[in-house]
Amino acid sequence: MILKWLPWKFIASRLARRHGFLDPIGLLAKLQSFAQPSEVDAPVELLRAGMVLHARGLINTKVIQQNLDWVWPYWVQRQFDPTDPSFLPRAFSITHINLTHRNWTAVGLPGCEAMPIVDPRGMLTPFFDGWSLDAWILPDDGPPLFPSHAPDDAVEQTFLTGGEPAISTRIRQAGMELRSHAQVVEDGSQIVCRLDCAAATDTPGWLAIAVRPFNPEGVSFISRLHHDDGTHLRINRASCVTFSRGIERCLTSNYQRGDVAVSASRTHDSESQECDVGLCTAAALFRIGSDMSTNVSVDVSLADDNNSTPLLPTGRTTTWPAATRDTCMLDVPDERFVRLYDQAKHTLVLLSPKDPYPGPFTYKRFWFRDATYLLHAMLCLGLTDRAQAALAHFEQRQTMTGFFHSQQGEWDSNGQVLWLLRRFVELTGRRLSSHWTKPIRKAVHWIHRKRLPVGKGELRDGLMPAGFSAEHLGNNDYYYWDDYWSVAGLRAADVLMADAGEEVDAAGCRREASDLLDAIDESLIRSRNIRGTQAIPASPDRRMDAGAVGSLVASYPLGLVAPDDPRLIGTAEWLAENCLVKGAFFQDMIHSGMNPYLTLHLAQVFLRASRSEYWSLVQAVADLASPTGQWPEAVHPRTGGGCMGDGQHGWAAADWTLMMRSLFVREEGSRLILGSGIPCQWIESGRAMCFGPTPTRFGDVTVRIQPAGSEATVTWDAPWREPPERVDVMLPAFAPATVSASDQRTVTVDQDSRSKSDGEGGPCS
Repeated sequence: MILKWLPWKFIASRLARRHGFLDPIGLLAKLQSFAQPSEVDAPVELLRAGMVLHARGLINTKVIQQNLDWVWPYWVQRQFDPTDPSFLPRAFSITHINLTHRNWTAVGLPGCEAMPIVDPRGMLTPFFDGWSLDAWILPDDGPPLFPSHAPDDAVEQTFLTGGEPAISTRIRQAGMELRSHAQVVEDGSQIVCRLDCAAATDTPGWLAIAVRPFNPEGVSFISRLHHDDGTHLRINRASCVTFSRGIERCLTSNYQRGDVAVSASRTHDSESQECDVGLCTAAALFRIGSDMSTNVSVDVSLADDNNSTPLLPTGRTTTWPAATRDTCMLDVPDERFVRLYDQAKHTLVLLSPKDPYPGPFTYKRFWFRDATYLLHAMLCLGLTDRAQAALAHFEQRQTMTGFFHSQQGEWDSNGQVLWLLRRFVELTGRRLSSHWTKPIRKAVHWIHRKRLPVGKGELRDGLMPAGFSAEHLGNNDYYYWDDYWSVAGLRAADVLMADAGEEVDAAGCRREASDLLDAIDESLIRSRNIRGTQAIPASPDRRMDAGAVGSLVASYPLGLVAPDDPRLIGTAEWLAENCLVKGAFFQDMIHSGMNPYLTLHLAQVFLRASRSEYWSLVQAVADLASPTGQWPEAVHPRTGGGCMGDGQHGWAAADWTLMMRSLFVREEGSRLILGSGIPCQWIESGRAMCFGPTPTRFGDVTVRIQPAGSEATVTWDAPWREPPERVDVMLPAFAPATVSASDQRTVTVDQDSRSKSDGEGGPCS
């Protein structure tokens, strides 16, 4: 209480000015003036994550630029090379962060909390934010093969999904070939990360398995290394690296002596190494003799650094075939699309050991926003039990006031949870447990209390308050994103409460939803003169900018407006005309990169409106995928590498699977629409196509399409739980057909003579 009376702001300002610094209080006030007043300036969870990221970036600044003779990871080699397109001047940058190649792919087991990551050159980081293992070839004569130095055309990296998924990396250069194979396996009672390395050369030399004090984000300290016997190397007294055969030579070094890679010629074999600054390096060497090849496997027990967290929660399967059995399958003529779909499905399973995570590394934490999209995709793929298990934890995150809290100051979560609960009921046919009635009622009351008062004649009357909200929309503001999610949540609560027999509560939810939607419409009418268009901006006071992408949520995935609503179509058209780079949506707000999942949101809006623009957007996202079939949160427009967020983004994977579903199956109110997104090039191939079984509100549906010249036969297997009012078959370039769901399960449609291919194999116009 005493602190409230102390003039601490005056004291802080006076001290700063006295010592020649900017006034921190005045600066903070100026910064806050660019955002709308909000009870939370920024979520503390986000601030904490940002501090960790920039703390590492500050260490990178101190370590990397004066030690460029070290063998650094791929992103450093590219970003610090002045001749490379990825180069970033460092001048006034206080921290050095990976802003050009945030690409990695995780390996793991279903239900396992440990998610080792592999970078684009095969460097393996077994533990979260830990040290890494790399493989090199050191010939007796000639330059060595360091993967991070290899040119792009010398590297092949693939994600193998058959059996136990693995990342395979092959590098060929100057008569040398290095192969690595990274995966997570169960070995007896242990879960281990295994790296299989194979080297082949034209001349004798050494295969080196190197221990590196960094990862794809930057420096990760190693203070002590110990080679205790022929096959073991212990790191920081905690983790043990076990080799499949005896180490022939073990070289170690510390920061003062330099990287073991560049000091190998003057480094002697040693059993241990210590470094006060935490930059120990080591290389276990294996002779490549007269047969010119050698193979070594390395195991790291993933329990070593994770003693406080069970790796496998009880009741979860640990085999990939069992985890993905009976899930929705995609079969189309484009093998790349099938591969990306299967890899995205794998990502969704991997990132949901208990809570669903948006990523395995940078974003390995929980957000309701990401979880909603991830779990909805999992429900649509038939991963029902896994999604239901994650949903069961949501109630634990609800506060006494009814707020579903993952980050403070973000007001979309209650609507998202309620909407997802309804989708769970619709897609599975399962009823919610009766104990959900109270949390739903509390969540609805929270939305009611949170809304701004009406009658002030302001643009924001009756809307949700200003908040940080979806961080890709800009500064704190009165975001329509929050409002639309809240409307969808209230409508969902109406249905859920009615199902529970709570008719009074259901009617209240219905009125609240209608009132909030009216407030949004009134706000859009009043604010139209600000932007001079009927398109929907990010918030009432904003002109049209890239943040308007958040308002697309009213169409996808919420379906709160008609497919051809002129305001939503106007928004999509504005974004397509002003915010595309290389055919993908470029998010100027914070991400400053091409965003795969937001590009797919735009595509979904166009597809729902039967606009052919959706297909080029889908193709652009496919082109942004990494060689392992993953998408970072945002992609650098010049390097093609990740520039924001996690290198394997779960939300992007979720939206890719949902986009593939929409090509074949869409729910539109009481109707089921089939085949409306199938591109002409697939039809013209003459190959049969199939998608399913995918859960819908009407029951599980499998769609098969067999083109045959000027005809195409569409068949659907659907044991209806509740038949749709009708089924619309809407293959592009073919005459539409509408049938009663109870009458038939097959339709043959004729090609529409008025339609033709757009010349690029996309939808017909």
